[in-house]
Formats: sequence, structure tokens, C-alpha cells
Amino acid sequence: MGLHPDGQAVHCVRVKEVALKKLINNPEQVVVEELQGMALAHPDLIRINYDPNFVYRADAPVANKVAVISGGGSGHEPMHGGFVGYGMLDAAAPGAVFTSPTPDQMYAAAKQVDSGKGVLFIVKNYTGDVMNFDIAAEMARDDGVTVESVLVDDDVAVQDSTWTAGRRGVGTTVLMEKIVGGAAEAGYDLA
Repeated sequence: MGLHPDGQAVHCVRVKEVALKKLINNPEQVVVEELQGMALAHPDLIRINYDPNFVYRADAPVANKVAVISGGGSGHEPMHGGFVGYGMLDAAAPGAVFTSPTPDQMYAAAKQVDSGKGVLFIVKNYTGDVMNFDIAAEMARDDGVTVESVLVDDDVAVQDSTWTAGRRGVGTTVLMEKIVGGAAEAGYDLA
């Protein structure tokens, strides 16, 4: 309760300040809408496949080049879709929010960007990612695509945790995507 300058009693209401993090039109469509936004922002650099969802280089497959692919749960953008392009990833598969991409996403991405020189999957050490990338690699190999995987498990906080599958892939993932992406762009072979 406060007093107005003319002496009248006034009820005061305090409003809590809220920090806005992101705008979401429809939670069920957030991944598709993010992909649509990326496509509109960078039509010269990337293409989007919507069924299943993945982002890939506009010039893919790049002749005589190992394709580098990663992915992970949405909600951490620009990770990984924002790193698709020259000297980085050839494709990225966004899972649902905080959910691993499905094997069919990774498989379709591999088929889209494979130039015949092989595909490297960069996998973060989360149970769903490891399982789904392994299944996708097996599916691609059955179709004659050479696939190798590298597991990123740099998290020092959970080395021997009984609650996780071991060290998670965190910060080193971006460095791995850049280093390996640059090497692939420079013509290094899959090995």
C-alpha cells in the first residue's frame, strides 16, 4: 500500500523481471521452425531435408572429400547445424529438443553427403547418440558407404559416475568438428 501525491491510498504491485531466452511459436514445431529459419538465412550455404530432419552443405556431396557429420539434441543451437559449411561439417542431424537424432536421420545425411571417399561421424558420449550413430553407421555400411566414428568424451566432471555412461562429449566437440572438418576440406583421407 502506498500514498498517491493527492493523499489517496494506492495498491502497489511489484512485477518480477523475467529474462527472455528465446521465442518459440509452437513447442511441437520448434525444430522445424529453426530449420526453416536457417534455410531462409543461409540459402547460399546450406540445404535442409525435412523428412527426416538434417542440415547439409549446399554443394554436397563435395567430390573427392571425406564427409564429416555430427548431430545431437536440439536446444543447444547453433550446435551442430550452425557449423555446417566449408571447413566444418558436411551435415548435421538435429534430434528433438534434448534428444539424440534417430538412426534414419544420420543414415539419410550420410547418403546425401557421401562422395565415395567415406563418412566420419563425430559422436558425443551420450547413450542415445552412441547407439543411434552406431545403428546409422551399420545401415550405411550395408549400402556400401564407408563409415568411421570418433567418440568425444572430454567431460572431466563425470569420469566414473554411476549415473552416466562415462565422460560426456562437451566442449571438445566443436574443436573436433573444426579440426577434422578442416582436414577433410584439405583432402585428408578417412584414415
